[in-house]
Amino acid sequence: MTLEDLQRRPLSGRVESMVEGLTPGYFALVMASGIVSLGLHLTGFDVLSVALFVVCIASYVLLCLLNLWRFIAYRHAMASDFRAPRRAFGFFTFVAGTNVLGARAAAEGWYSTTTWLLVVSFAVWLVLGYVIPWSAVLGQDERPVVALANGTWFIWVVASQSVAVSAATLEVLFDTGRQYLAILAVLSWSVGVFLYTASAIIVSLRLMLYELAPEDFDPPYWVSMGAIAITIVAGARIVDMSSAPMVDATRELVAGMSVVFWAFATWLIPVLVAAGIWRHYVRKVPLRYEPTLWSMIFPLGMYGVACITLGRADHLPIVEGLGTRWLWVAVVGWAIVFVAMLPSLARGLFGRT
Repeated sequence: MTLEDLQRRPLSGRVESMVEGLTPGYFALVMASGIVSLGLHLTGFDVLSVALFVVCIASYVLLCLLNLWRFIAYRHAMASDFRAPRRAFGFFTFVAGTNVLGARAAAEGWYSTTTWLLVVSFAVWLVLGYVIPWSAVLGQDERPVVALANGTWFIWVVASQSVAVSAATLEVLFDTGRQYLAILAVLSWSVGVFLYTASAIIVSLRLMLYELAPEDFDPPYWVSMGAIAITIVAGARIVDMSSAPMVDATRELVAGMSVVFWAFATWLIPVLVAAGIWRHYVRKVPLRYEPTLWSMIFPLGMYGVACITLGRADHLPIVEGLGTRWLWVAVVGWAIVFVAMLPSLARGLFGRT
């Protein structure tokens, strides 16, 4: 349905059409708002941090309600997304968004909220981790599936590492269940590392073996950097965890690999910037609002938080300083995309800006 067809419908019909076509990856809005809010909290900008935290909470509640509505009324559309390799991995933004919200809640001392959000996210992560690869990849009749891979596949990595971040955050706070939280943190971090390797190989094959149109190189490819950044944060949190057999066995390995991952994430940024210049200025793809832009803002904020967290955990002041400055790139990016989102939603609902 075109925008013109949508605007000719009554308001109720427009809302229903927007819910039916809701992208699975819209929880990236929660991820972006939450991680930028957390970064501002870490650097002492509490008023602005709280404002974005409110946006994070409101968008999370609203998106949960909209997805519930979509599941009840438009189950066929949601099932179709589960079978689409280009869209299915976007469902993992719910897991990541839930844990980013939980991490920000923990910064406020709302540890019971973080705990319940971790319970929900872990259950969904476990289910989606088996369902989506089967429904969207292994169950596809079309071959080779690698031709359909894109940047959203890295969101699976982000979801895994978000579980590790929440588990490591809570492990240092609770005596009861500490051993299990330590196991969960190390397990999900390790799974995320292997998933990143697999996703990077598959997406790289897609880029090298098949023609890539400028329209195909969309904002979710930035998640390739964001996935490494959250791996760094999860690793730094694991390094800071209290003594436990699982933590003691992996602490030095995780600490060393986190620094290596930081170096690679830093190297990726100019590559992604150059790809954006090629897409929009060389190949003239219009730069306009689309929900996937939130998948670009999240990595920007996540890199800043990763630098700050790693710098403080491993006593690397240069890295921490880089993070505090880079964070403002994410703040500006968040503001631009948020302002662009409002008229886009207004056009869909009311047919005007």
